Amino acid sequence: MINIKNLHKKFGDKEILKDINLEIAKGETTIIIGPSGSGKTTLLRCMNLLEVPDSGTVSIGDSELTVSENKKPTEKEILKLRKNTGMVFQGFHLFPHMTVEENIMEGLVTVFKQSKKVARDKALVLLEKVGLSEKRSNYPHELSGGQQQRVAIARAMAIEPLVLLFDEPTSALDPELSAEVFKVIKELSLEGMTMVVVTHNMSFAREVGDNIIFMDNGIIIDKGTPEQLLCNTINPRVKQFLNLVSD
Repeated sequence: MINIKNLHKKFGDKEILKDINLEIAKGETTIIIGPSGSGKTTLLRCMNLLEVPDSGTVSIGDSELTVSENKKPTEKEILKLRKNTGMVFQGFHLFPHMTVEENIMEGLVTVFKQSKKVARDKALVLLEKVGLSEKRSNYPHELSGGQQQRVAIARAMAIEPLVLLFDEPTSALDPELSAEVFKVIKELSLEGMTMVVVTHNMSFAREVGDNIIFMDNGIIIDKGTPEQLLCNTINPRVKQFLNLVSD
């Protein structure tokens, strides 16, 4: 479902991603862990071209894009690949002047040119899925952080993406509200949604991840199943990190 080859990304003179190669199969939940500044979020944003890599190839489903110093992608090429992904940010990024229902409808109406009726019907189905049907007419400021993030997940799902990308979806939430969000992500995983999740929550990584990737200093240091990487790794850098992380 996702295939990344020889991916490089710099900000100024600082190389953030150094020749990343990664394959993620359809229906898998892949967790990306590692210290702050290791390149996790940049990798995630390169997957849907919110950050355009300096070089390398990104494939999602049937869409493939190769970037090099002499070949920069057009806006049309970027949008074609991006339509295969839904992104959920740590800061929710809901439109404050729109109701919950309108937030979910917005992309369907403006980008995908669906009628308001079709978009509204889809929004109601998704709100039911994330347990927020009764909040359809509320505004974001009237919701808890956990509820806002569940709306953000529903909005990302509305475009029926091939892949859902989550950038530390609970970093702004307390443990109780985090549990609400993780419950929704776990249900999506059980339904076979292909997902990539950047998180520092090792309990969630163990419970939901099919595969875990450990990044440090812009490269993939280690990868494997939760049991292999979180319980039985022999990599000293991964061991050092896990010894310092607490849920």
